[in-house]
Amino acid sequence: MVGGAVTRLGAWLAGGALALAVLPAWALPTFDEVRQAHRPSEVLVLSREGEVLQRVRQDASVRRGPWVPLPEISPALRTALVLSEDKRFHEHSGVDWRAVSAAAWGNLWNRRTRGASTLTMQLAGLLDDDWRQGAGGRSVAQKLGQTVAAQVLDRRWRKDQILEAYLNLVPFRGEIVGIDALSRTLFGKAAHGLDDREAAVAAALVRAPNAPPAQVARRACVVLRDMQRQARAARVDCDALGLFTEGALQRRGWPASEGVAPHFARRALAQAGGPARERIATTLSAPLQRFAVQALTQHLRELRGSNVEDGALVVLDNATGEVLAWVGSSGSLSDAAEVDGVLAPRQPGSTLKPFLYAQAIAERRLTAASLVEDSPAHIATAGGLYIPQNYDRQFKGWVSVRTALASSLNVPAVRALVMVSPDAFFRQLVAVGLPLRESGGYYGYSLALGSSEVQLLHLANAYRTLANGGRHGPVAPPVQPARAAAPAFTRVIDEGAAFIVGDILADANARARTFGTDSVLATRTWSAVKTGTSKDMRDNWALGWSARYTVGVWVGNASGAAMHDVSGTSGAAPVWAAVMAHLHARAPSRAPAAPRGVARLPVRFGPAPEGGTALEAARSEWFLHGTQQALFAIDSIAIGADGAGAGGLKGMKPVHRATAEGAAAGVRIATPVPGTIVALDPDIPPARQRLWFEATGHPPGLALRWRMDGKPAGQGARWAWLPWPGRHVVQLTDARGTVLDEVRIEVRGAGVAGRHEKSLNKR
Repeated sequence: MVGGAVTRLGAWLAGGALALAVLPAWALPTFDEVRQAHRPSEVLVLSREGEVLQRVRQDASVRRGPWVPLPEISPALRTALVLSEDKRFHEHSGVDWRAVSAAAWGNLWNRRTRGASTLTMQLAGLLDDDWRQGAGGRSVAQKLGQTVAAQVLDRRWRKDQILEAYLNLVPFRGEIVGIDALSRTLFGKAAHGLDDREAAVAAALVRAPNAPPAQVARRACVVLRDMQRQARAARVDCDALGLFTEGALQRRGWPASEGVAPHFARRALAQAGGPARERIATTLSAPLQRFAVQALTQHLRELRGSNVEDGALVVLDNATGEVLAWVGSSGSLSDAAEVDGVLAPRQPGSTLKPFLYAQAIAERRLTAASLVEDSPAHIATAGGLYIPQNYDRQFKGWVSVRTALASSLNVPAVRALVMVSPDAFFRQLVAVGLPLRESGGYYGYSLALGSSEVQLLHLANAYRTLANGGRHGPVAPPVQPARAAAPAFTRVIDEGAAFIVGDILADANARARTFGTDSVLATRTWSAVKTGTSKDMRDNWALGWSARYTVGVWVGNASGAAMHDVSGTSGAAPVWAAVMAHLHARAPSRAPAAPRGVARLPVRFGPAPEGGTALEAARSEWFLHGTQQALFAIDSIAIGADGAGAGGLKGMKPVHRATAEGAAAGVRIATPVPGTIVALDPDIPPARQRLWFEATGHPPGLALRWRMDGKPAGQGARWAWLPWPGRHVVQLTDARGTVLDEVRIEVRGAGVAGRHEKSLNKR
């Protein structure tokens, strides 16, 4: 009686255990649930058109591609898999009982058999870890549960769904899971392109994912023979297949990141918060991005002989601030391809000048027709004498602001900064979105020539501010929400001043003094553009805008090495012009309409102080209301602490005549001033550096002589001296040797003064 009760209790416990083992089989997910839960290890970054821009791996533990529908998987692979793993797949109901019987009979007689696990049973193990085979094999309960689960799957799923899910979930080798990852990693192609040989190798890996290549090759040869026998094809060359298999298993043809926008993709993923989504739609335009990459790469190849390795490019939509193209590096041409040149801080050179002149015009210190002197200037600073120079080491004399800005003359820009002040200009640059690291006093007057460091993205958006009439707005995020808010703008530059600066930068005639009349900057459609080159030719820029777009280009070297013989029109400008032409190939750009508060009037220019023809040809010029003037000429040249004059509004009269009031004054040395400290610039060849001495107050006909440390050194009212380090006594004498004036100066060796006070910038 007791024994019978124990037997019944044991049977009841065994039945309960069996029920618990097979219970999860009834909770299997549907095919749609499995497909929706699938997450590739890569995130696809898409363009605004829906094209794939970049594929970026986010899961380092596994390599898994996107879900591949069965019709997009090679028929050869489907055939190979069924022949290798489950010949009666289309006939049984999830469990191949004939194979089970054969396996049981083989185990009874200690014979090795293939096993009875069908594709459906293997899929059940992939869907639920409870039935996955461990190191010691499956337990009886696991086998029973897997068997029941396979039959449930077969009733609920179609055969094509079972095969599709299996191929997308099965581990193949190492970290590779799913057919998409296998095809791209080992064979370098999509799953639909696998041939018979590749399909046989893939099927062989299912049986032994991490087996040695020779074992995989032997198994693949068996599978391929079955395939060829079924197709009645030629005999299989197993030796050749072995070599192919060994080569394929060593191949890793699927890089962690691939596409045309790697740097922008990182930015987009950072905003999206990681791999939560399989696909991320961005603001980038795929056709424009591809063209930008091609244009930059092609031009940098042409510049390799000039020691130019790196480049970056960004295109912004003026209205929305959306990034339409972002090329962070030159890719394989660079030794620092991972560095994002769009975000790397570099010296902007002359590209800051438009904001300086816009500020001076807005403050009514200058107009586009005001005369400024492009001549040697010696500006006393706390660190010594600041001597700005032009790119070509030549000076143009008195020129209008239009010519000075369009031709990128350095000395007039520094004189404009003297009027505005470095601190005020610093605040203007911050307002247009350039977060400079130091204060205006730190950079000093060299700020006019771009001695600070800025990002290409910030600089391009600052130029977008000019394109929008002085209204500043942030760059739009790379991933736009479904309902993006209208961009917010803040007025940071006077609208009329921004318009006048844009008109100057679009004037091909005004830039002819430096760039010629037919430079690459002259586009077929309306555009405004400015180039810049930093100290020692380390950075070259081209920034400009059209009616719809702002384009910024930088070329140079990520290492900071200097370029060789690269100018404003041979460095970044050709790439800028190519991108701008591409943007407006079908839709021309039109010049903006003049805003309220500006007027266009005819102006004339007087002759140079020494006489001759007019300083510039008569023309129509734009003015802010209240600043217009018909005639611009030089009355007299007042020598101040900066050693130069500027014909701004505050020094102008409607009619100007030469005077000789200074003839009766005492003769003196006007520049350099007593106590001047001159710092030699290591980036300028010593033979090209000059310190100008200038006398004032001398009557006509008086012969002047210069002495340096008691020795005759030069003659005339102006004299250029090749400086050398040391303390010196400079004397001005007449022809008889009588000392008329004397100053003491000091010349320090290269590197003594702060680099911001001695930077040499180019156009």
